[in-house]
Amino acid sequence: MKEEIQSTTGILVDKLESWWVLFVKNLPNIAVAILVLLLSYFLSRLVFKTTLKLIEGRVKQKAVAKLISRIVAVIVVLVGLFLALSVMDLEESISGLLAGAGISGIVIGLALQGTLSNTISGVVLSFRKNIRLGNWVETTGYAGEVIDIALNYLVLKEADNNIVIIPNKTILENPIKNYSLTTKMRVMVECGVGYESDLEKVERITKKVVANSFDQIDSADNVEFYYTEFGGSSINFLCRFWIDAENSLEKLRAKSTAIKRIKQAFVAEGINIPFPIRTLQFDDQTLSVSKTEKALEEA
Repeated sequence: MKEEIQSTTGILVDKLESWWVLFVKNLPNIAVAILVLLLSYFLSRLVFKTTLKLIEGRVKQKAVAKLISRIVAVIVVLVGLFLALSVMDLEESISGLLAGAGISGIVIGLALQGTLSNTISGVVLSFRKNIRLGNWVETTGYAGEVIDIALNYLVLKEADNNIVIIPNKTILENPIKNYSLTTKMRVMVECGVGYESDLEKVERITKKVVANSFDQIDSADNVEFYYTEFGGSSINFLCRFWIDAENSLEKLRAKSTAIKRIKQAFVAEGINIPFPIRTLQFDDQTLSVSKTEKALEEA
């Protein structure tokens, strides 16, 4: 028993001595490896600050800019780690780390597929010039002002002041209409006049009124006017014109102004804007009742 203990102790002492000799022998390499790690750490901090300054002017979303800067800094640290392991002749450890990183990357990618997809989409959106903070956009059935582009989602503020949060992946995969990319919008106003009306006069008055209502319209010739159909109680027309606008709210205001001015002009000129008439037949007697009157009777 004593001999076995002495034998085991001798083996342990020999092992420790060999480790110590190996440690002393590799002291220069260890010192170099530590120096490489320290340099890579301080270099990563410098790279982080430099990258952040370079991309802050192009990426207005601070979260995205910091994310990109951190990724670059981590790459610098990883390069320093691999160099340090190479200096210490630990090629097998490097191979193991690479294999482990590959497997871990696959597992993490599968587990966070949706999150990573939205994050990457957020980075892509931040570099796109056709969508910026303050733009008025319409996508996936929602319309509003872009107030934030975060890492995983885009935030819209609608005209009724409601906030809509849309995943970035959805933005990239669906069509998006950006009203702020153009400085002009076309306004369309539809209306109808009675069959007894002078159609030439109606066209002339409408174009003149619209032209006088907006400073950006030089003359009545720049206003489009088309009769579209013989309606049930009126001859309907379409009036189109261009205004300087970058969001749908300005377009809505222009349309409202045009409707009010056209109505005022038609009243002044005695032009009738008829409402639908419904004719009911009772025992060979004809009775004309407007929809408004019928609604009041039913109420």
